[in-house]
Amino acid sequence: MVELKKITITDDNMKECIELDVAPKQRGFLVSNSYSLGQAYDYNLRNNDTGGYAVTYAVYANNTMVGFIMYGYFPDGDDYEEDAPCYYLWRFMIDERYQGKGYGKQAMRKIIDEIKGLPCGKAEYFFTTYEPDNEFASKFYASLGFVETGDEVDDETVAKLKL
Repeated sequence: MVELKKITITDDNMKECIELDVAPKQRGFLVSNSYSLGQAYDYNLRNNDTGGYAVTYAVYANNTMVGFIMYGYFPDGDDYEEDAPCYYLWRFMIDERYQGKGYGKQAMRKIIDEIKGLPCGKAEYFFTTYEPDNEFASKFYASLGFVETGDEVDDETVAKLKL
């Protein structure tokens, strides 16, 4: 069973999260978890009064940290949904030692359920992006209900899920 636990800069699980890593062939698709945690902290500081949020979770399976998820809420829209509030899957990874066990799909279903409850504010869509040549990501997100929009942001394919 997969469980999600929030990460903050004061949590003991932050160091463990930073040490997670994907398989070598996947490293070109993601930035490090330490970069992501810093980005979330910075985003939350800069957007404290605008209603924007970055939310970070460690993914656990049987009390072992196996992955990391970060999503954002953009109350005024972003490159994905101009002038309309939206959620965005900013980062998602499962450590190379735990891939292929279904933890990623379980974790994403939990995040989708959370976002459908509109925890940060109203929105119609949950977006994600991935490298156009990342066939695994394309199939994975499609299996969860995401549909490619035909758009690209920063040379990445955009997919969205209606909430």
